[in-house]
Amino acid sequence: MSAVHKDPLALLPELLLLTGAVVTLLAGSFLPRHRQWLTRLPALAALAAAITAAAILAAGDTRAVYTRTYALDAATATARVVIPAAALLVLALATDRVRGTRRETEFSVLVLLASLGSVVLAGSSDLLVLAVGFLLASIPLYGLAGWARDPLGAEATLKLYLMGALSGITMLLGIAVLYATGGATTYHALADGLRDAPRAAVAVGLVALLAGLLFKAGAVPVHFWVPDATAGTTVPAAAFLTTVPKIGALIALYRVLTVIPGDRVDWRLLIAALAALSMTLGNFAAFSQTDPRRLLGYSTISQVGYLLMAVVVADRADALRGLLFYLAAYALTNLAAFAVLAAVPHLDTLRSYRGLGRHHPWLAAALVVCLLGLVGTPPTAVFVGKLTVFAVTWDGRFGWLVVIAAVNTLASLFYYLRWIAPAVATGPAPPAPEPWGRATALAAATGTLALGMAAGPVLSLLDGRLIR
Repeated sequence: MSAVHKDPLALLPELLLLTGAVVTLLAGSFLPRHRQWLTRLPALAALAAAITAAAILAAGDTRAVYTRTYALDAATATARVVIPAAALLVLALATDRVRGTRRETEFSVLVLLASLGSVVLAGSSDLLVLAVGFLLASIPLYGLAGWARDPLGAEATLKLYLMGALSGITMLLGIAVLYATGGATTYHALADGLRDAPRAAVAVGLVALLAGLLFKAGAVPVHFWVPDATAGTTVPAAAFLTTVPKIGALIALYRVLTVIPGDRVDWRLLIAALAALSMTLGNFAAFSQTDPRRLLGYSTISQVGYLLMAVVVADRADALRGLLFYLAAYALTNLAAFAVLAAVPHLDTLRSYRGLGRHHPWLAAALVVCLLGLVGTPPTAVFVGKLTVFAVTWDGRFGWLVVIAAVNTLASLFYYLRWIAPAVATGPAPPAPEPWGRATALAAATGTLALGMAAGPVLSLLDGRLIR
């Protein structure tokens, strides 16, 4: 435990993200419209500096700082690197869409603030800090969803806001109940306080708390906003909504559930049921989709189901390692898919991708890599993430959940192939791809292949222990 004055640089990556958001906002306030693109420079610099600082601090000792309210361990270190890196990719693929618009600066500021909130979610080791992180990760998303200020964006924002407000209030109720029963807000003290707490009270507090975190992750039963927001907002905003908040929410969920005594509430069975429902509903709802954005929206729901499997067996050493690697792999692969959408924004149906492979083979190759990667095809990074999570879940005596996940993985191949088939078929030349979207798609697709091939060394760097 460290006092604030003894460890002033403990939150350096977070401070860099906050500083970048403030500087970007101030710069945009004074620059004319035709020079708003300059505001992306401090935003990009802040994200790069945050990644660098996080990588340097990751080599330090794992500890809990600021009276044990914030944990500095492998989970936080991974979030500090993956979330800003994902935000960098979002800003890159958004360049063609936001450049020259009246709200160009706003987009970068909202991305930085939401990224900061997601990092705080991942590192929080106190219920009050968790609530702050949730709010900071949620409020900017409402602005991102309605950034374009069109009817579809307004509808997406309204659905996202209503679901977020309901989930957030429910989550705060759960925090209050857990504090009342456990007598503390820090996870270190709460773990001891809940051991003799009434089971009914712990169950109510936990279920209410789960509402907020599952909303951020886009999991059943608070998943209804995902496909509508994904299809209604802009492609860059949809890419961010379906990727970055999930990282912080799932790490936060993993961290807080390790505090709940298993003899008070059988939360493992509850999370296993939610995981099975999420992957099954997401996959089967995606079968009939013809809009690629809605298809990816339902796909992200199914991916959360697979990721929740690691949370089910959080007591096993390799579970956290598998979750962290899978989150990084998913972020790269999902953003690659959305970058393809950003590169060809006028192709709004699966059939309209016909001819992409013949006239733009590299972009089609990136699409094939990321879609097969989301299935879990080797040698992509998601394959290693899925394999690791499936193995640890099987060892944790949840074989039935692994069987459901395997069946869902095979089923998901159907709707991904419905997109791949026209993309590699002959057809008329589609519009010329947007340069930044194409470059981001190629970079992210290459990254998911590289991460998959380097999975061994990367997994060995990840520590499977949490700090409270």
